[in-house]
Amino acid sequence: MPSPASAPILAKRRFYRRWPFALAVAALIGYGVVMAMHWDDRGLLWVKEGFESQAERQESIWLPDYVADIDAKPLPGMERDEASDLAYSPRTRTLFSVMGKHPFLVELNLEGDVLRKIPLVGWANPEGVAVLEDGQIAIVDERHHDLTVVKVDATTTSLDRGDYPSHDLGDADKGNKGYEAIAWDASRQRLIIGEERPPKLYTWSTDGRSPLQGDKQALPNDELDLRNLSALGVDPRTGHLLVLSADSNMLLELDEQGEQVSFMTLLGGFNGLQDTVPRAEGVAMDEQGTLYIVSEPNLFYRFRKP
Repeated sequence: MPSPASAPILAKRRFYRRWPFALAVAALIGYGVVMAMHWDDRGLLWVKEGFESQAERQESIWLPDYVADIDAKPLPGMERDEASDLAYSPRTRTLFSVMGKHPFLVELNLEGDVLRKIPLVGWANPEGVAVLEDGQIAIVDERHHDLTVVKVDATTTSLDRGDYPSHDLGDADKGNKGYEAIAWDASRQRLIIGEERPPKLYTWSTDGRSPLQGDKQALPNDELDLRNLSALGVDPRTGHLLVLSADSNMLLELDEQGEQVSFMTLLGGFNGLQDTVPRAEGVAMDEQGTLYIVSEPNLFYRFRKP
């Protein structure tokens, strides 16, 4: 039995033996929090943003300045339909979204109100949508690994996949984690197509009016520091690419060279969001620079600069 005099010494020894274990536990917990909140994805980007000049910020979209003015507005009657993408139509000044679980195309106004629903007959899992020229809309089906360009006007009430030619996108790396995103880049006359996991980008040259010719081409994507790729959008003013990741809770801006410029977190408490966006699956931007996002199951968001 230790003497009273030696008791403090033994207590100190036990403390010094235990603190490395406690430190390791704290480090492990901290690492878990970092991974869960995806701070590892954002830390480097935050540092990079600090080196951007004021002129460079003005020439970009600069996502940190955006604030939500419509926050998690429900799309009525679509709780079980899984909003999967979003695209802006400058011709009608409306938005188009596809629902993946029960396939249909929905048209929204810029306030997030539903204008009409158009059933998509023959699609298995539409995940991507892009508005081209003259009322043409490109739809990516993740399960079929293909792209179909349809024609939509004010009288369209239903679309049948068999009425339009489909274009094979090839096998994806991970089955139903394949081709998920598409955006129309009018200034460069091309479609940009995104593979979900691991994130990859492709382009397909087209004037947006004529039938697609040729095949998709790989686009370097070394700057995609994201866990997955959910959706793509193009800013019609700068031509910069918007890359959305549901798993990273992040929206990323890439410039003409594909380099990261800015990002916006989709966590609650940031950029005017009361709560974290549950699962962001679609992004679009209009000619005024207003930003729109849809999330599963049926939530609509709008962001503007103050």
